[in-house]
Amino acid sequence: MGNMSSTNSTNKLDKALLSTSLPEDERYYGLQNFGNTCYCNSVLQALYFCEPFRNALLKFSRNTNSTQMNTQNNMNKGYNTNNNNQTLRNAVKGVVGTMVGNGQLNGSVVDSVPGTVGSAGESSEQQSNVLDGNGNASSLLVGEMIEEREEETMLSALTDLFKQIHAQKKRTGSLAPKSFVDTLRKNNELFASFMHQDAHEFLNFLLNDVADCAKRETLARKRRAMGLPPRPLKETRAFSNSNVAGMEEEEEEPEKDSFVHELFEGKLTNEVRCLCCETITRRDESFLDLSIDVEQNSSVTSCLKSFSAKEMLRCHEKFFCDTCNTLQEAERCLRVKSLPVILALHLKRFKFVENFQKFKKLSYRVVFPMELRLTESGDCDKLFELFAVVVHVGSGPNHGHYVSLIKSHQQWLLFDDDCVEPKDESELQNVFGLTQDVASSTETGYILFYNSVNNTE
Repeated sequence: MGNMSSTNSTNKLDKALLSTSLPEDERYYGLQNFGNTCYCNSVLQALYFCEPFRNALLKFSRNTNSTQMNTQNNMNKGYNTNNNNQTLRNAVKGVVGTMVGNGQLNGSVVDSVPGTVGSAGESSEQQSNVLDGNGNASSLLVGEMIEEREEETMLSALTDLFKQIHAQKKRTGSLAPKSFVDTLRKNNELFASFMHQDAHEFLNFLLNDVADCAKRETLARKRRAMGLPPRPLKETRAFSNSNVAGMEEEEEEPEKDSFVHELFEGKLTNEVRCLCCETITRRDESFLDLSIDVEQNSSVTSCLKSFSAKEMLRCHEKFFCDTCNTLQEAERCLRVKSLPVILALHLKRFKFVENFQKFKKLSYRVVFPMELRLTESGDCDKLFELFAVVVHVGSGPNHGHYVSLIKSHQQWLLFDDDCVEPKDESELQNVFGLTQDVASSTETGYILFYNSVNNTE
């Protein structure tokens, strides 16, 4: 599963497409590497070929564009113009007034807002002279306080990348995800360097950040539909107590789960039984991906059973029992309360060795099935089908390479940065791991993606 030339892999893929039933409208594009960005490319390919996620992401983008277009049409028609102008005017006055009252700004602001004309006929671009803390005049554009900051987010960057792939005229090829990588490096310092990064850490960050962006965008849609200005920027968040009815952030409707949570979120129940008074304490925990310990010559199924096995809490790990009001020995176990639509399993192949004070790769042989049947609370079975594997190639956590094996319409494909090559399902056993613990470069499954099959028995 080593490196191959992009041209050769494209030729092989083109031939494979002619002999398979892959749909004409599907695109198979490799992603160029921008300096150790294989961790990023491998996860992006898995998410792109996760059809429920791709469809939900693109649908969310269409809904956003539709909402913005309707809002713009209403503004062009003059719909509720006077009320909107007064709302904007009050928003500015409330924000600036509070800033002056808190001593963070001194001076006055010209009575003008975007889309209106001031008493002296100033346009919306009219600048307001405000004195800074030292009494010096500074220039502050009123519109900056109430307009949303135009910046690229992980949600918009991911959407643009997916659209770019989908819009390609040719069925195969490669493209440069430079804009996405630039946005990633701006949004998270962890990925700002050109050093080797962890694919699981990237997946975790991406899903959480996209979910947060989607929640904020959903809330912004509601405010636009109500004719309210955008939420204040982070710098003025403390001054949100303006005199616009219904604008107080504390009273806003709680944000609902995003499409990311609807697909990837599952729930665990952390159950602890006090061995003294027998009181059972339960606490639910949400997850977007599940990290499980690996064992030599095992399977994903057995590792999941070990994950839910009971463990004793003794000595320095004693549990504080509220009933006994003291630390007590206890028995703990994790139970799956609800399973997600898309199950992302992270195999914990990097273990910290205290004697050497560094992480070591566990190249254990861990067999993962094409179909995985799991049980959630209520003894309901759920069947999952494997569709993607992010593979770590190398002998340690701080160096190596990531590739991904993807199943698209019953055909397995290897995505190695900008190279894409068809593979047979039998070749997946090559990334199970080694039966012996040896310090050599290995190709091992690291993140497994399973899609729920709609046949619960």
